Amino acid sequence: MIIVLKPGTSKKDISHLVAKIKKLGLKPWVSKGVERTIIGVIGEEDIIRAKPLEAFPGVEEVLPILKPYKLASRDFKKEDSVISVGNIKIGAKKLVVMAGPCSVESEKLLIEIAVAVKKAGADILRGGAFKPRTSPYSFQGLGAKGLKYLAKAREETGLKIVTELMDVRDMDLVVKYADMIQIGARNMQNFNLLKEVGKTKKPVLLKRGMSNTIKEMLMSAEYILAGGNFNVVLCERGIRTFEDSTRFTFDVNAIPVVKALTHLPIIADPSHATGKWGLVAPCSKAAIAAGADGLIVEVHPNPEEAFSDGEQSLLPKNFEKLMKECAEVAKAVGREM
Repeated sequence: MIIVLKPGTSKKDISHLVAKIKKLGLKPWVSKGVERTIIGVIGEEDIIRAKPLEAFPGVEEVLPILKPYKLASRDFKKEDSVISVGNIKIGAKKLVVMAGPCSVESEKLLIEIAVAVKKAGADILRGGAFKPRTSPYSFQGLGAKGLKYLAKAREETGLKIVTELMDVRDMDLVVKYADMIQIGARNMQNFNLLKEVGKTKKPVLLKRGMSNTIKEMLMSAEYILAGGNFNVVLCERGIRTFEDSTRFTFDVNAIPVVKALTHLPIIADPSHATGKWGLVAPCSKAAIAAGADGLIVEVHPNPEEAFSDGEQSLLPKNFEKLMKECAEVAKAVGREM
């Protein structure tokens, strides 16, 4: 349920209303827009319907939220959310590009890649310290050592870092080193993990599960928002279909659909979506044209020797070319790189 307040409603009246909502055993979330303030109320709506909220000072109207994802919906917040990762703004006019290796392999190599992607215009360095692999015999990541290498690369280049969190037992460690926490496709519905991430204020990159609907992705985002963390960025990374010519099927139409349903920003992962480096550039440009707020791209100087996902990783020179091409598309749709 949404309580729409009149323009100019005093802080005292807002505090009084919030206290009343809490007394009823419900959760209030105050959102201050450009023109007015609204209060989202989470919990049993029958409880609050029985109360004459319109009688409270400053209340203009009370509206139900019909969608199951209350806080993530456009009903709750009409304006686009802009998520800050340090001084980087995701969801603003400038598109944000995250780039780096699939796995953190060594300090020297990681810094080499970080320098290259920074020079090409990337904003955030990506790299997996903990890796979810289909086979238990595949490289699982360097763990804490990998996080320290990422921190070193940040120190050397100034790039913010995003890395995946797989287990609540690693929460404190990842929060300590990362500027942004990635929840991967395989953990999109790990609800206990989402609840714990919701307790932090750390920005979260939530990837769509490979077999999940858009609604299910938004419900997963709702877990994080309901925990009090509104710093959520969604990611379309391809879904599993009957088509086998690519690693996954890049669901580009999900981008404008998500834009219509939620105020949260969304970026695209053309590397995982296609699984082939030669398809990363065209799908990146398609994502930008469809309204994506950024990209996350895998880059490696020697893909043949990469510990994971070499076949979808761009060489630094190809990433530089991609950035220049994407800048033209961004300009055409009123955005910038």
